[in-house]
Amino acid sequence: MAHGPRYRVPFRRRREGKTNYHKRLALLKSGKPRLVVRKTLNHHIAQIVVYDPRGDRTVVSAHTRELMRDFSWKGHGGNTPSAYLLGLLVGYKARQAGIEEAILDIGLHPPTKGSSIFAVLKGAVDAGLNIPHSEEIYPEDYRINGEHVANYAKVLKEEDESLYQKQFSGYLTRGLEPEMLPDHFNEVKARIEKKFEEAGE
Repeated sequence: MAHGPRYRVPFRRRREGKTNYHKRLALLKSGKPRLVVRKTLNHHIAQIVVYDPRGDRTVVSAHTRELMRDFSWKGHGGNTPSAYLLGLLVGYKARQAGIEEAILDIGLHPPTKGSSIFAVLKGAVDAGLNIPHSEEIYPEDYRINGEHVANYAKVLKEEDESLYQKQFSGYLTRGLEPEMLPDHFNEVKARIEKKFEEAGE
C-alpha cells in the first residue's frame, strides 16, 4: 500500500470505484444541470441534478418502475426500449420543472455507442431537453422500439417453444407477448406524451 509524508488517502467514493472526480469536475464546470443516468441489471434510473455546495440537489427523477406503475409498461426494465421511455419521461418532467438544458452524466458506465444509456439520452432530447451530443451514439430505431426483441422472440418460438416460454417468462407473466413489444412500446410512449401534453395545455 502507498505511504509516506506526501501520500493522501483518496476520497471514499473514489476508493470504492463509485466516482471519477476528474470527470465530475469537468461536468460541474459546465454550470448546467446534469442528466444523471444509471443502470442496474433490471432497471434504469434517470435524474436531473444541480450542483449545490452543501450537496447535489435532485430536481426531478424517474425510474423504470414508474413506467410499470403509472404507464402500464409490461416489458423489461433494463432494456433499450424502457431506457428510451424513461428518458422521455424524465425529459418531460424536467421541462415541467423549468429545466430547458442539461449535460449528460453517465458516471462510470462505459460510453459504448448504441448502449441503453444513450437511449435515455435520446428520449430526453425528444422530450425537448437541450443536451450536447452526437446522434451517432444513439441506438438504432429498431432497437429503441424493441423490434430486435420481437424478431428474436418470433424465431425462438418457432424453434423452441419451451425455451421461448422460459426466456420471456417475465413478459408473458405480465401479459405481454414479446412479439408485440414494438406495438406496446408505441402505446406506452403515446401515454407519456399525452399526459404531459395535457398538463401543458
